[in-house]
Amino acid sequence: MALEGVHDGAVGFAGGGSGGHISPGIAIAERLAKRAPNIQSVFLCSTRAIDADMLRQAGAIAEPMPASPPSLKHALKFALNFLAAKRRATQVMRERNIRHIVSLGGFVTGPVVVAAKKLGIPITLLNLDATPGRANRFVQSRATHVLSAVAATGLARWDGNVLGFPVRRNAVAPADAATCRARLGLQPARFTLLVTGASQGATSLNQFVPHFAARHKDLLLNWQILHLAGGGESDAARMRGEYARLGVKAVVIPFVHEMGLAWGAADLALTRAGANSVAEVEMNNVPAIFVPYPYHKDLHQKANAQPLVTAGAAALALDRLDRDFNMQSIGIVLEKCMFDGVAREAMRAALAGMPKRDAADRVAELVLADLKPH
Repeated sequence: MALEGVHDGAVGFAGGGSGGHISPGIAIAERLAKRAPNIQSVFLCSTRAIDADMLRQAGAIAEPMPASPPSLKHALKFALNFLAAKRRATQVMRERNIRHIVSLGGFVTGPVVVAAKKLGIPITLLNLDATPGRANRFVQSRATHVLSAVAATGLARWDGNVLGFPVRRNAVAPADAATCRARLGLQPARFTLLVTGASQGATSLNQFVPHFAARHKDLLLNWQILHLAGGGESDAARMRGEYARLGVKAVVIPFVHEMGLAWGAADLALTRAGANSVAEVEMNNVPAIFVPYPYHKDLHQKANAQPLVTAGAAALALDRLDRDFNMQSIGIVLEKCMFDGVAREAMRAALAGMPKRDAADRVAELVLADLKPH
């Protein structure tokens, strides 16, 4: 139902550099379009290819900002790019008549929020991780509203209410497992392991899973693998060759935009633990083994997965960046979950019992309330 009393203009989404920052914005933009078709959504995103690709597929308006990640080694470059992005954001907000900014995190948000604050544009910070990043800690003091999708530490202005994670519509399974598998070129009746390192792939998982398959050919007789490898088509082709030589049935693709098909096809997922991935696992009731991103010193992705692990709805394993070591740290957990159908069904039942909230619609409602004339 369209919301009355909201005039023309636009809502800006600040964030990018990874699918985890873009996907929640797309979810909120979908709900805004339904509630207020006259309000445009504009993404002030990074210049990275993943942003352009995802936003093009979503039919969204993208305005790339010339920002770069903070770096002591490249401090001058960061400062110059920050100023350039602030100028560009100011120009875009004026030209597009942006009346509200939703800050999603990542290095793009700093200059965009500074520009919005100077123009007097309301800002909603939507924190997406249990451990807020530097950008969100910077933004919170400048934000009109501070929201968090998950229970978080280090957000002084957050009221403690957990919003839930905005999930885009194409990340929800559109059909039953057999139909999803067939649409992805998989065998409809075969157990399916989904391997995903999120939007940019995971080199360590790409190395580990074929090695695991070589050691467990008997276990894989009744399974097939859907491997979202990241990278380019040449990397995917190389991995297809590896699986073929092992006699393992596998579909390997760099990335799938309709992620709901992948979740819908899966009996079990081996996945990174970014907040977006955790939310999509929960929304689709997919038994999962979460493998937190290993390059963060504090392994803060672990905190995203922990509530599901504690509830018996998922398992956790640590990536040590060594293929042979991972045969112990990840391989033992994966072997058990693939072998034990009862354990997988217990995970699925625990996930199904969790409340499913449309957080994207709740953010859209708050933003539009700010846009209504008072």
